[in-house]
Parts: sequence; structure tokens; C-alpha cells
Amino acid sequence: MGTHILDKIFNPRGVAVFGATEREGAVGQTVLANLLTAGYEGTLVPVNPKHDTVQGLPCVPELRPGEHRVDLALIATPARAVPAILRNCGEAGLHGAVILSAGFGEAGREGQRLQQECVEIAQRYRMRLIGPNCLGIMRPRIGLNATFSHNQALPGKLGLVSSSGALVTAVLDWAQSTGIGFSGVASTGDAADVDFGELLDYLAVDPETQGILLYVEGIRHTRRFLSGLRAAARMKPVVVLKSARHAATAQAAATHTGAMMGSDAVFDAALERAGVVRVERVSQWFSAAHILAQGMRLRGENLAILTNGGGPGVMAVDRAADLGLDLASLADKSMDALNGLLPGHWSHGNPIDILGDATAERYGEALRITLADPGVDMAVVLLTPQAMTDPDACAEAVIEQARNSHKPVLACWMGDPLVASARRRFDAAGIPQYRTPEAAIETFAWLIRHRHNQRMLLQTPGPLCDETPSDIEGAHLILQNARNDGRKVLSIRESKAVLAAFHIPTNPSILARDPADAMLAAETLGFPVALKISATGISHKSDFGGVRLNLRSVQTVRQQTQEMLDQIREHFPDADVEGVTVERMSEVGHARELLVGISRDPVFGPVIAFGLGGTAVEVIGDQAIALPPLNQSLTERLIDQTRAARTLGEFRGAPPVPREALEQVLLRVSEMACELPELASLDINPLQAGEHGVMAVDARIELADPGHDTRHYAHMAIHPYPGHVAHTVTTRDGHELELRPIRPEDAAIEQAFVRSLSEKTRYLRFMRSLDELTPEMLVRFTQIDYDREMAFIAVDHADGQEVQVGVARYTTEPDGESAEFAVVVSDAWQGRGVGSLLMEAIIDSARRNGLRELFGEVLRHNDGMLALARRHGFQREILTSDDEIIRVSRRLH
Repeated sequence: MGTHILDKIFNPRGVAVFGATEREGAVGQTVLANLLTAGYEGTLVPVNPKHDTVQGLPCVPELRPGEHRVDLALIATPARAVPAILRNCGEAGLHGAVILSAGFGEAGREGQRLQQECVEIAQRYRMRLIGPNCLGIMRPRIGLNATFSHNQALPGKLGLVSSSGALVTAVLDWAQSTGIGFSGVASTGDAADVDFGELLDYLAVDPETQGILLYVEGIRHTRRFLSGLRAAARMKPVVVLKSARHAATAQAAATHTGAMMGSDAVFDAALERAGVVRVERVSQWFSAAHILAQGMRLRGENLAILTNGGGPGVMAVDRAADLGLDLASLADKSMDALNGLLPGHWSHGNPIDILGDATAERYGEALRITLADPGVDMAVVLLTPQAMTDPDACAEAVIEQARNSHKPVLACWMGDPLVASARRRFDAAGIPQYRTPEAAIETFAWLIRHRHNQRMLLQTPGPLCDETPSDIEGAHLILQNARNDGRKVLSIRESKAVLAAFHIPTNPSILARDPADAMLAAETLGFPVALKISATGISHKSDFGGVRLNLRSVQTVRQQTQEMLDQIREHFPDADVEGVTVERMSEVGHARELLVGISRDPVFGPVIAFGLGGTAVEVIGDQAIALPPLNQSLTERLIDQTRAARTLGEFRGAPPVPREALEQVLLRVSEMACELPELASLDINPLQAGEHGVMAVDARIELADPGHDTRHYAHMAIHPYPGHVAHTVTTRDGHELELRPIRPEDAAIEQAFVRSLSEKTRYLRFMRSLDELTPEMLVRFTQIDYDREMAFIAVDHADGQEVQVGVARYTTEPDGESAEFAVVVSDAWQGRGVGSLLMEAIIDSARRNGLRELFGEVLRHNDGMLALARRHGFQREILTSDDEIIRVSRRLH
């Protein structure tokens, strides 16, 4: 990939300050003074028609093209003047602007109009905007303090992105006092143009940034946010702090799923899938980022606690239990060694209490034994400064053992004056130290969470591997029919028909208009049966007598039907009562009542919920949620997060539920969430699960308002596997191949394909040897973000096995308009038209996704690739003075 589009903003050759002044307290005065004080290395140009000089620098009334080496504008003028300033910047060839001024999107209709005008001007001149109404940006290494903050950030390795400028000032003040430095700082403000996604993109590839701090108040571009977050998290640790944790998604919801789901829980689910860590306090924010940026990683999750005081050890154990951390069980060999080292009244377990008279030698040897135990993966060492304690010597002993072990060690020297010197020793040695046991334990919890979420990040669900594809078109027609009738809520029969289209088991049912019809339906279906009212506008039927179960005779059916109809008409005189649905009672064995649902989050779109079901579902409050698309691993995790999971095994004499049947329902529901953008909500409650299988005995579907974005999967926060573009192609010699997007399950055939390439072909494609192509790198080739990249593989099925014979991929550049492509075909299949078929596939895909240009860098002697590019309309451009690399490009629109 080329230079990131934001690089000219964070590393500008020069900066123009519009509104520069010497008036004390003005934003234009402060920002220019900050640049001078920080020692900015580039050109500084104050711009103000009212002054000839400002703060000792020559001042100009406007920028002129070619007159100054300036890439970035800082704008600190009244809002109404900003559009004209941006036109001046565009004519002068600037790459970006930071609008510090307020009075835009946050200031009502006129401010919103002004903001939109600014964005349109920037797009016309291909400039990028940060802000408006923001604090600004910093790049401490080059002295770029383009903010009106009174803080000067220290150079460091943490990137900071915040939607709140006020928080940035507080964080910088705190960080300065603790010696924490930054690679870059950005306040997004109103984020009219550049938002979290692009800033994360930049920091992900920034070599100066080793960890990223992100403060979020709200999200404007969900797909871009998650896509940028996932891309950054693949490369370096990201720690998120979010406010408004207890805000509910809505005041009320018609479905059980919607009523129980809050936006903060959905945000957590999104962060899990993005592979990042979330914290609740600013102090935790820095601590987690600092630890992760140091490269501290876990190989396991069993914790040992070593202490010279029983109380602190218990405090650490309590916090570990709160956070679900597992205490390590010490091996017999370790116990014997500790028994030989410690006084007889030591704790004889974990936490390892080495007693209040512990010397430095006892600390060091006990920690050595502990870290050598194969069942211990990490350790927290605690010290309270007792009368016989030497905190400095004990710290040195811990430092020595920590250096000799690959296992993470954290220290907590409690107190203040007596342990201050020891804390400085830990800091100098690079060993994280804390003031309280709880803080140390929380750090390991973040490391474990990061480890888990990184695994979640690698889960890229492919298509459902099922020989019975869903009838997606049929489901669309059912939903469209309800919409044509002016209804947003489907009847129970329609809802079950949609479930059936996705092969979710439902019990047979017949609509009965009156008691006589109900008797006939019951006899037809066979007893026992259930009756359910069929009427629009009634959400929870059982609350109003709209459900009758286990009816075993026609007389009972007739009587109960009449009573139900009378009762519902009395409670809901305006309801459109269609009749009753007569259903055969499900026969799943010892039934557990579960809930499976879909709800539409206003930010992240469809969310899947699972937990215990029944009429008391809100009271029970057992629910886990996940963002679709799901695969088997994600469905297993979703189930295991609930109390319902404990009821699925042998339970009070009931045989276990076949988990695979339940997982298949969740996979099908995930498919519904992906393929039915018109779906606002789905409740399957209850989903009965027993030893004979699962059955959706009640369902409710509600439709969403039609969206304006008609692109496939536009309603999804995470782009699903685009199986709809898979197709069969024929080579020049009449051989049929499957052409489809790559998926994670293709890791084995992708690796076999790369290893089968000749040395020459491999070098022409990768410009590196086979030894340099690590298994991790090859696996990464199959785990792609379909929103920003695409890879098509050509697969031969001739011998009953899948054999990859070619691949073409493109990756979108940070400008969002162009993408770099590459094509490679196995040696045995070259000259048969496979390369052309793959090239056509990526050109069509890039065009569908709105990209304007495809380009590639080709070695001069790669004649085959150059010829292929020429045949498909690519133009050539020499990139290097020795003609070694040639750039080929094609406009798509």
C-alpha cells in the first residue's frame, strides 16, 4: 500500500494558521504559540489579512499556489469564513485542514448547512478535514502541536483518538505528569469528514505507533468504524474507553429481544468481534494500553498470587473471582520445593503467602519456583512494607526472576513513602507495578480479554455448509406481501413460514376462523394441540389469555377457542382478529424453553440474542448477544455465555439436548439477519429443545422501514461472506472451475497453492521466497475484511477434491477510491485463460463497490502480468529510475 492519505496531515511539510493573532486567549493565538513552543520543524505561515506579522513571523492575507511548502491548514476563524478559506487552501494545493472553529453541525440547521458546504469543497479539491469543533491534532516527534490545549504531549508510542477534546486535555495533563508519551493525538470533534475509521487506519500502519487509545462517545459511520478497528487490532493493541455505558437502546420495545438489549451491550459485542479491549476508567485505559504496547502476551490463563500478607492476597483472589480469572493449581513438585523453602505455616496453596518476615532471597526463590511450575501462566507479586521488610531488595529479587522467565509478572508494592524507591526500580526494569492488588489483577483480566477477543477477530464466518440452501427469495416474497398489505408485523403463520424457508424446524399449524374450524384442524393435526390467537397488534399473547396448551379433545378445543376469542375481543376491541392458530404440540422430548432473536441496534444493525425463554424471559434476564455473521465457533461461544447452557446437558433426569441442532438454528438465524435487510426484529420464544431436537413453537417477525442504501449487506456492521458472487466459469480449453470469494476454511488449499508455485512464479507475485511466507501470513490471506478487500480463488473439483489453481485480490487504499490488485495462477494452469477470468472478477467487484481505480505494481520482466493488464485496459507507468517496477492502472468509472 502507498502512503496513507492522512500522512500529509500528521507529517506536513508546512502548516498555515488561518486566524493567527497575538490577541491573548484567542484560539488563533494559542495554536500558533503551541507550534512555536513545541518546536515544529516545518514551515509556519500565519494567515490573517489584518496583520503583517504575528508572533514574530511574516503574516500573509491568503495562500498563493506554489508560494509556500504547506500541506496542512489550521483554521481558527468564525465559522462563516471557513468555506472561503477552504477554497483558498484547495487552490493552493493543500492536502488537509483541521477546523478548530465551532458553529457547525452542533449549531442547528444553518451550522449543518455550513458544515456540508465545507465537506463538498474539500471533496472537490481532494482535501481531508478533521473537525470542525475539535481540539486539533498532535505529532510530538516533529513538534506538531496543532491544538489550542495548554499541554505539550511528550513523544511516545501510543496513539490517542478521542471524540472529546476536553478529555484529551485532561489525559495529556495526566500523562505529562507520569511521563507517558504519544506518537499522535487526534480530536475528531464533529467528524464531518475524517472519522474514527480512517484515523484507526492511519495509526494501524504508522510505524511510530505501538498501541492505540480510543475514546468514543458516538459512532457516525459504523461499517467504517468496525472495519478500521478490526484492521488496527490485527496489527497492534487497541484499548477503548466509552462513555454512556448505561444508555438504553430504546425506551420500550415490542419484542422480548429488543426489550432486553441495550446499546452498550451491543457495543461490547462489537468490540469482541473487533479484537480490542474495553476499559471503564481513564487510569485503566492507560494501564492496559501501556501493558499491551509493551508486547506482554499470555500463553495460558492460570494465575499465581505471591504475597507477604494474607489480607492483600485475599483481596487479589476476590478480584480475580469477580473477573472470572482462574487460579493456578500448583504441581506436587512445586509444593515440595516451597515446603522446603518456606516456614511450616505458609499458606500451602495459591495465593502463596510467604509470610510477613519474607526476605529478598525468599521472594526471589519462591517466585522462581512458582514461574517454573507448568501450571502457572502469569504471576502477581504483592508486598506490604512490614517492619522486617526491605522493599528495594525484594523488588530487585523479583526483577531478576521476571527477567529469567517468559511468563508475565506484575508487581504491587503497597504503601507510599516506604516503597517509592522500589516502584522506581520496577519502572526502570520495565515491570508494570501497581498500588493496589485489584489494579494488578484487572491488568491480567485485560490481557486475557485481549487474547480472547483476538481469537474472535480471526473468526470470519463463511457460507453455511449445508446441502439444503435456504429459500431466500421465498422469504423475501412473504415479507413483501405483508408490506404490500400495509403491515409491519407478520402473523404467526407468516413468521413460521419464513423460518421454514431457512430450514428452522416449526410445528405444523392450521388457521381456524371459528370454534368449528378449530375442531377440524385439531382432528387433522392430531392431539395434543395448542391454540394461539392470530391477531395484529398483540405482541405477547400469553399475557392476555391468547395461548392455550395441551388440549386433548375436540370438545376442549371448541370451548377454549370460543373463550379465547371472546376474551381477546374484550381486551382488544380494535384488533384485527383473524382467528386462532391450531398447532400440534411439539415432540422434542424433555423440553427446555429457550429464546433466539434478532433485534436492530440503531448503530450496529442486526444483533442476535440467545438465552432462557418462556413467559418470564425479562425477569430471568439470561441473555447473550453477538453480531452476525456467526459460524460454529461463535455460536458455541454465544451459547456458553448463558445460564441456559447449563440446562442443555443431562438435567434432572432429562437427556442432553443435541447441541448441533441448536447451533444449526443459530446459524440459520444469522443467515436470516444477513440476507433479510427488511427484518427489524425476530422473536423465537420459546424455542423448545429436547433430546429429540429443537422446535420453534412461537415466532414473531417485525419489518423495518426500507433503507436508502441498496448495496448488498449495507445493513450489516460486519460484512458477511459474499457467497452470492460465487459462480462457475469455463477456461479456454473447456474446463469448468468454481470462482468464489476466499474464506477462512480455505487456509489449507491456499497454503498448498502457494507451495505448489515455482520459485519464479512465487517471486513475481510475492517478491519474496517461500521461507519468508510464514504460515501465519498465508492464513491471514484467507481472513479478509470483505468491506475493504476481496480475494477470488479459482477452484478445480475435477478429482473430487478442492484444488486452488489461481487467486486474484485487491485491497482498498486509505482514500477509499482506489485499490491495489494482484493476480497469480499456478504454473500448470497458466495460458488457459484463468488469469483473465480472475481479473474480470475483481474488476466487476471493485466497480460494484464504488471504487474508481484499480492499480498494481509489476516487475518489469513479469511479461505475463503486463500482457494480462494490457488486455484488460490498464495503462502503464514506470515507477523507478531503473525501470524495475511498472505501475499499471485502470479507471473504473
